[in-house]
Amino acid sequence: MSATPHEQFLAGERHDDILLFLHGDAVGAPEALESVSEAVESGVVLVLPGDHGSQTFEQVVGIDPMDFAGSAMDTDGEIRDDCTGGDCPDGPGAAHQVTFVFAFSEPQNEEVGDIYAEGDVLHAYAACECGTTYSDKWVID
Repeated sequence: MSATPHEQFLAGERHDDILLFLHGDAVGAPEALESVSEAVESGVVLVLPGDHGSQTFEQVVGIDPMDFAGSAMDTDGEIRDDCTGGDCPDGPGAAHQVTFVFAFSEPQNEEVGDIYAEGDVLHAYAACECGTTYSDKWVID
């Protein structure tokens, strides 16, 4: 059985792509995304080529992805390893559900040092229902 684009992305095999997770409550017509997304327990995941993915993110969410990442970077949080949710740094509970996640990966880069020398790195940025945005990054196993 071949791996899905989502699984390939999480394994660090799609550095030129971006991942977009949309919580089910944030998607008005999930069936419209069936041909380009993977259904997960709490919503849908799209893995798209970089430029197309960034454009899609901006069209769907209404925010430039780099502007979003820049603001989310100011707050550390925990995003699930599968990029389908997280723990809002402002608190737990129903009012702190992730509405969307934007993620990309970078190949190992020993010259940069830090965690980048340890392996491929996944960068993830989340928006919470409460309005808080936050980020997380980790070395891909």
